Amino acid sequence: MINQNQENIINSSIEDTYTTKGYKFSWFDWFCLWYPPGWLILFNRHWQHYHSDADGWNWLEYILFLIPFGFYLAIFIRWLRLGCRTPRQEISEFVPSYQQAFSKEILAPIVEKYFHGELHQIENLPNTKPLLLAMNHAGMCFPWDFLSLCYLLGKERGWIVRTLAGVTLFDHNWMVWWLPPGWSKVLGGVRAELDEFTTALQDNTIILYAPEGLRGPRKGWQKRYQLEKFDISFIQLSQRFQIPILPVICIGNENLHPWTTNLHKLQRLFKLPFLPLSPLILVFIIFPSMGVWASKTHLRYFIQSLEIINLQPNAQNRSDNKRVVIYQQAQALREKMQNQLNKLIKK
Repeated sequence: MINQNQENIINSSIEDTYTTKGYKFSWFDWFCLWYPPGWLILFNRHWQHYHSDADGWNWLEYILFLIPFGFYLAIFIRWLRLGCRTPRQEISEFVPSYQQAFSKEILAPIVEKYFHGELHQIENLPNTKPLLLAMNHAGMCFPWDFLSLCYLLGKERGWIVRTLAGVTLFDHNWMVWWLPPGWSKVLGGVRAELDEFTTALQDNTIILYAPEGLRGPRKGWQKRYQLEKFDISFIQLSQRFQIPILPVICIGNENLHPWTTNLHKLQRLFKLPFLPLSPLILVFIIFPSMGVWASKTHLRYFIQSLEIINLQPNAQNRSDNKRVVIYQQAQALREKMQNQLNKLIKK
């Protein structure tokens, strides 16, 4: 009981910090917003404003981000400063207030002024919670199509949306050095594991999911308007937990990183979700901090009608029949979304 009270007091103190200690842009922040290698600086500075981050980047290292090949020297200096070890993780739980602060103070100017994010057909937004959002995912870059939708839904409805993401987004060594350890989870990322998903649902959560999985961003430029095979997991989760599915079609995310192809062998060698080859790759090699940046595009989100997943009684008796039916339902939804996508890109 005492430990629970202490935890509640700590959580209350953290919540108060996010609501009373707003982040104000300085001239340097506006410069970072304008200069693509500075976006990573902006993310980390915002984190450091609200959290104690002794292992985080410092001013000398930030300046090195901004010059060609300087990031490599910055990461070496930081590694030496930390005693030749990786940064420590201090916070690893979802903090809704920080998600809201990050959305309002960092995402707002990027989504509204740079990506010109728009919600369409908002009359299809339900009042139902929990809810599973299923969206086409593309771009082969930092998941700006996901972050932008989370921001827009928060602005339109006050929703706190969490994103279901692959384990790589949380654990890969590159992510640990780029961003503060635990950053993805504090912002609302849910590891693509059943236990994590089940825990997230306890708060009537709205979860954003890419039914194509990593096949979506990996498909590259040539297949940018072609939806890949849908995983059956989101249908299984919807049916198991009785959660309706709200399909969302994004137009514009294919241009977040244009003219790309995935280097499959190197991607597997480095254990990355994807490894793009494009005309921009030389710029990323010179400025690795641009890994969180994306090309300017117009992100438009079209909300579709709510889908209620039910199995026929005769399909519930045998596991093999059930799996076949679930697969058919997943591909039927893919075909339905593909038809809508085809109509939208012709407008």
